[in-house]
Amino acid sequence: MSDAAQQQADSAHWFDELRDRLCAVFEAIEDEYAAARPDEGQAGRFEREPWRREDGGGGTMALMHGRVFEKIGVNVSTVWGEFSPEFRAQIPGAADDPRFWASGISLVGHPRSPLVPAAHMNTRHVCTTKAWFGGGADLTPVFPDEADTRDFHAAFEGACAAHDPAYYPRFKAWCDEYFFLKHRNEPRGVGGIFYDDLATGDWARDFAFTRAVGEAFLRIYPRLVRRHMLRPWTDEQRQAQLVKRGRYVEFNLLYDRGTLFGLKTGGNVDAILMSLPPAVSWP
Repeated sequence: MSDAAQQQADSAHWFDELRDRLCAVFEAIEDEYAAARPDEGQAGRFEREPWRREDGGGGTMALMHGRVFEKIGVNVSTVWGEFSPEFRAQIPGAADDPRFWASGISLVGHPRSPLVPAAHMNTRHVCTTKAWFGGGADLTPVFPDEADTRDFHAAFEGACAAHDPAYYPRFKAWCDEYFFLKHRNEPRGVGGIFYDDLATGDWARDFAFTRAVGEAFLRIYPRLVRRHMLRPWTDEQRQAQLVKRGRYVEFNLLYDRGTLFGLKTGGNVDAILMSLPPAVSWP
């Protein structure tokens, strides 16, 4: 196996492993909630649905509708083929050779309680004539909580600092700029980190950082969910949540690069649009 093929296999394996660990912790949270509130029904469980891409590769959707999570999806995919002519110029290394290979994981959680923040995390490895990593994580509360914001950012600052002290300020600023609804002149949430085209020349170092991003999310987000999931909430707070979700929809359909990449490369439409919330309202 060539070095490039081994690297691709290692990264795809990591995304599958991280998916399994994330699904396990969120199912455990569902169990904890069901034990505390047995009158509200059974704990949620992920349902996995594999899919194949006609031009090469495929993936698995893992989707759960539960008591804590109104909808949470953890999807992995590994696909390959050729970029369409109109898309090649937008991808590093694809202008002269349209062939590509890409693998990644994407998580979006929409809690039932408006007091539990929604969250997004994705990491990916893309290979054309070049190879790089990208991804990040961000938090979207309906009612921002200072402690949640501090702890979420601290988790990713720690992950960044272990690899390069310059990463956190750079990737935090990138996240603030990227997850911004220009047409409303407002941020989508309270930020996190975002990075793309990460290729320092040391593949193992870049892969280690990408794993650290996944590990940081695995540690911090379940902690924030458990912090708030049993708190009571009102109809007014629920309505505010539905309106906030509308902003989420607007961003993902108007600006999100991952959505565009998936649609332009013939991905599974249901998996690509997994990020959309199950119920939403516009005032």
